[in-house]
Amino acid sequence: MKRLYQNGTILTMENDELAEAVLVEDGRIRYVGTQRSAPRVAPTETVDLNGKALLPAFIDAHSHFSAAANALLQVPLEECVTKEEITERVGAFIKERRIAPGEWVTARGYDHNQLAGGLHPDRDTLDRVAPTNPLVLQHRSGHVGVFNTRALQRLGVTDETVPPPGGLIQKKDGRLTGYMEETAFLQYLKQVPTPEPAALLDAYRLAQQKYASHGITTVQEGMMVDLMEPMLRAMLDAGLLRLDLVGYVDAAGGERLLNAFRAHLRTYVGHFKIGGYKMFLDGSPQGRTAWMRTPYVGGGCGYPTLTDDEARRYLQRALKDGMQLLAHCNGDAAAAQYLRLCREAAGQGADLAAIRPVMIHAQLLGPDQLDEVRALSVIPSFFVAHVYHWGDTHIRNFGADRAKLISPTGSALHQDICFTFHQDTPVLDPDMLETIWCAATRRTKAGVLLGENERIPVYEALRAVTANAAYQYFEENEKGSIAVGKRADLVVLDQDPLAVPPEDLRGVRVVETIKDGETIYAADS
Repeated sequence: MKRLYQNGTILTMENDELAEAVLVEDGRIRYVGTQRSAPRVAPTETVDLNGKALLPAFIDAHSHFSAAANALLQVPLEECVTKEEITERVGAFIKERRIAPGEWVTARGYDHNQLAGGLHPDRDTLDRVAPTNPLVLQHRSGHVGVFNTRALQRLGVTDETVPPPGGLIQKKDGRLTGYMEETAFLQYLKQVPTPEPAALLDAYRLAQQKYASHGITTVQEGMMVDLMEPMLRAMLDAGLLRLDLVGYVDAAGGERLLNAFRAHLRTYVGHFKIGGYKMFLDGSPQGRTAWMRTPYVGGGCGYPTLTDDEARRYLQRALKDGMQLLAHCNGDAAAAQYLRLCREAAGQGADLAAIRPVMIHAQLLGPDQLDEVRALSVIPSFFVAHVYHWGDTHIRNFGADRAKLISPTGSALHQDICFTFHQDTPVLDPDMLETIWCAATRRTKAGVLLGENERIPVYEALRAVTANAAYQYFEENEKGSIAVGKRADLVVLDQDPLAVPPEDLRGVRVVETIKDGETIYAADS
């Protein structure tokens, strides 16, 4: 099948070049140039763009694909602004789904910053709505949450339970409140039973369609643990994947996964490959668990989740295996730890550029740290949509002067640093156009211009989710721009994103998403 695209704006993302026509054949781009010189070999389907824009498909630089699928089976709490709304939604979910006593209920997406008093729900609140069901609420950041009494009992957590290093199990007057942070919360969350395989496979299909509806053709499994092996295997055996999925194995283990998917190491098989390892160095700034060099307003600096020795061991593992390492770093102290260990490894002769280390989120990465980021070949993947979704919270937590420097994309661009963008789905929907809008306008929900000098041109924001993201995945020769020989991973937008005012970018819509030359999403279908 040959398709010739013409009569629209074609942004190649190749050195500002525009094209009049693109020919796709057998999943590859065979021609880029003028309409006049385009090959007219039969049989060729001519696609009239009718003034719409054709771009390379968007590439998700960091998210959690399985968690995004699971989220479709959970109680959505993103819009809740009171604890009463939370309990009403949970209660309605239990009733509508006819969940039997004793069955687990999982809810996600609440944000205590939106609730009255800025306080998390507690176990007593959850017990009233789910007295016979173990229930867990996961914070929108994914790093903290609350268990009810039935859940704590099922997990064996008591008033005497000691939290693991880098975590918190909260007590009040010596009694568990149900609230946990970081390693403690994640440790017990892993023990919550997964949905039935058939339900989860259906959710994988729906999650995949959601990414595709936002113009994305490459997605990430941002933290793979051994318990995920059966469902990943079932997904591959079912031939479910149409998007490319890049997985990152927990740097602290993952032997079962590595053995099970050895054929997938750095190579796509059935649209899935293992790209490297992942480690967490801190928490989230909106939860005040990100590890900071300077205290938050009101005190506290957050905390690390790994010692230097642990993080060093994981970095050395990645270097030894020739695998990329993703390090979750929100705070500037966590960034400093990662950069310090990278500098140490480079001083011992390690070739960091060969593994392209990534700093995930990099929200509070300091301007004074950017020189070292560049020198050590570290790729920051900025969660720049925080500017809109939590910018007002960051002003409260850090003060205006520090908050305006979150996701310092303008400074990074000025220093010629390769950076990418992501939404950390399911924390946020995988809406690349909203993220591009955030990077170009930097407006908070309250309308505050947060970091005028950190705004970047729309073209550079587009590069962050196309060419730069392809480079992050070592796929710059296959994806990220419209060039002869590359995969025909494309997206059609209803407007040229470079022609609309930056403040109107959120109104641009994905019309069609094309993977390897085949349409996998169409807005009118």
